Amino acid sequence: MKSPKKDIIFFVGNTVTSAIEEVRDYEKKIGLKFRYGLIQDSKTKQVPLEKLQKQKIDISISCDLDNLTATQKALLPYKDHIFSVTARGEYHIPLLAKVVPHIPYTKSPTSESLIWSTDKLLMRRRLYTYNKKISPAYTVVSDTSKKSLKKIEEKIGFPMIAKPTGLAASKYVSLCFHKDELKNILHKLFKKMRVEEKKHSIPKIQKVLVEQFMEGDMYSVDCYVNGKGKVYFCPMVNIKTGNTIGFDDFFGYRQITPTLLGKKSIAEAQAVATQGIHALALRNTTVHIELMKMEAMWKVIELSPRIGGFRQQMYLYAYGINHALNDVLIHGGKKPIIPAKRHGYSVAMKFFAKKEGRLTKLKGIKKITAIKSLKFMRVRKKIGDYCTYAKNGGDSVLNIIMFNKDRPALLADVRRLEQMIHIETNKK
Repeated sequence: MKSPKKDIIFFVGNTVTSAIEEVRDYEKKIGLKFRYGLIQDSKTKQVPLEKLQKQKIDISISCDLDNLTATQKALLPYKDHIFSVTARGEYHIPLLAKVVPHIPYTKSPTSESLIWSTDKLLMRRRLYTYNKKISPAYTVVSDTSKKSLKKIEEKIGFPMIAKPTGLAASKYVSLCFHKDELKNILHKLFKKMRVEEKKHSIPKIQKVLVEQFMEGDMYSVDCYVNGKGKVYFCPMVNIKTGNTIGFDDFFGYRQITPTLLGKKSIAEAQAVATQGIHALALRNTTVHIELMKMEAMWKVIELSPRIGGFRQQMYLYAYGINHALNDVLIHGGKKPIIPAKRHGYSVAMKFFAKKEGRLTKLKGIKKITAIKSLKFMRVRKKIGDYCTYAKNGGDSVLNIIMFNKDRPALLADVRRLEQMIHIETNKK
């Protein structure tokens, strides 16, 4: 009996136009036309029909993903034809975890590993158990009592980082230098977390993870891990946070690849990253890992089973790596395609307002278009919008991606960009 054709690629939670376009280019090379589908939780906000039609989505599934019977019934007609199931964005990983039990014969990460990887406390526990040398000291609290504050101070010491256990990216990540500051930050975190719980349907009883502040140079890397635990690494990325340029915030201000790291340092970083992946038992997935280089050692800041922000464009420009396609391939049990030849250097930048408040001026946008290295620009705020730091749940005002074959030329354009952009706010 002939095996059914594995020709369906499902996205969970949302679709990404660029990802679908990249896979469609791949179809021509292998002579197979895929069908594209979207799986949504009926309890969350739905992707507009016009967007699905524009992307030419073939299959749209919406059901209560907490209802096992409803989810099984919705996926049953397609179970023998699924090539790959993936999710883009950290908020959609928990939805993927709910889908995985109903697609047992596809190459997917386990539900447990996805849950461990999206809850910062569970992640930290598994990293620490696997090898405490690759993880900073940590503790967790669920209130702001004197007992909790004393526990934090005795176990961690100042300075320290406080962040919610179940929220994505750099949202609400705060640096504390003394007890009064810690107490104020914890009060704000628990208040903000209650808002996020309602906004993103996050389970309640959120806790705050408090961990050792690591001083060093920050890097990140995306990679692919197959069903046997073999890891295929993309190039390292150097990260400069908002904190390094004078912000009281930890958003990723500048990311650049390739880095200036030597082969030995890269090998050491990859060894620690691999331990992190194996500690969380991840398989058949893309993994985004943030690392800190501290004198003679590397430590894992955190990792997530997803594509990192801006990585599709950065890797494509600098190396010709089709990251979106590889994400689909690794979820389908196929070997990723990673060209080794360097084309040049790429950088991604996020600009936030120096002071929180209403946006009153945004200068330099027209001048930016004349920069030779510019590849992508997205203005995310308009005059009158409220600007908030990432640590308070806010988003950037402006995102930029640039590429140049020459590193000094790229850095010169980064400097020009920084001098052109002027963001002003007021509290009114």
